[in-house]
Amino acid sequence: MAVQSHFFGVGSIVSWAEAGVGAVATQATVEPAYGPRGLALMRDGQSAPAALDQLLRDDREEHSRQVAMIDRGGRVAVHTGARCIPHAGHAVGDQVSAQANIMERDTVPAAMVRAYSTTSGISFAERLLAALDAAQGEGGDLRGRQSAALLIVSPRATGNPMEDRPMDLRVEDHPDPLGELRRLVSQRRAYQRVDVGDQLAAAGDVEGSLAEYEAAHRSQPDNHELAFWHGVALAASGREDEAAPILQRAFGAHAGWIELLKRLPAAGLFPDDGELIARLIGTRAVSVPESAPPPAAF
Repeated sequence: MAVQSHFFGVGSIVSWAEAGVGAVATQATVEPAYGPRGLALMRDGQSAPAALDQLLRDDREEHSRQVAMIDRGGRVAVHTGARCIPHAGHAVGDQVSAQANIMERDTVPAAMVRAYSTTSGISFAERLLAALDAAQGEGGDLRGRQSAALLIVSPRATGNPMEDRPMDLRVEDHPDPLGELRRLVSQRRAYQRVDVGDQLAAAGDVEGSLAEYEAAHRSQPDNHELAFWHGVALAASGREDEAAPILQRAFGAHAGWIELLKRLPAAGLFPDDGELIARLIGTRAVSVPESAPPPAAF
């Protein structure tokens, strides 16, 4: 799911989802309990329509709530209470629901579903962002913009949090929350490639892992973390000439990367080769015999 609002930290209030279970969006006069309670009902086997119906029956303030649910089977349920601040409404498509309140125009929900449903050839995250762009194109929130969030969970639970929740990004307070959310999505994709590279390296696929590190770094050329680990992987695989200029950029940005490189051999993450490390840092390795006296104090 994806959301934008003129309200601080909207992602922590509206967005609820669990791998292999479903998703809940609770908004308007928000009752956050709809999130965990709705997921619990769907986890126990209830469909999204049945779960939402039960929660609404138990809620004396249902007239001011706006809630949407989708279950693991793609069944959608949505409710916009009669007292939600206009323009308020929802639109439903094939395994998708869009809902909004306090909108400048009443065309927002339909525009969101249309953008999501007709956008192809891009990732799921991009389809969600396209829906938010469409909402903004129709005027968006009457109050303006402040925060946004994007949450994606897997269709089946694996027990691995990184796989079950591949994207959970929030922009709490920003003049252009959608622009910032897109930037974070791009960064997240790069770090996911690093994760794949780590897995390939652990499996002994050096070339495959290097390709992932290089792709991650190329997509975010100004990211010193990605530059550092790309350089480390190159140097550890014997490609020192390629690694040196990449690492030097990280070293020039912050001296802590130099110290980190020195600490990697003890963690088993880099060859225990003082000469190699010294060359990469750009200094000479100094060998001090174990029996050497301590330096004089001045």
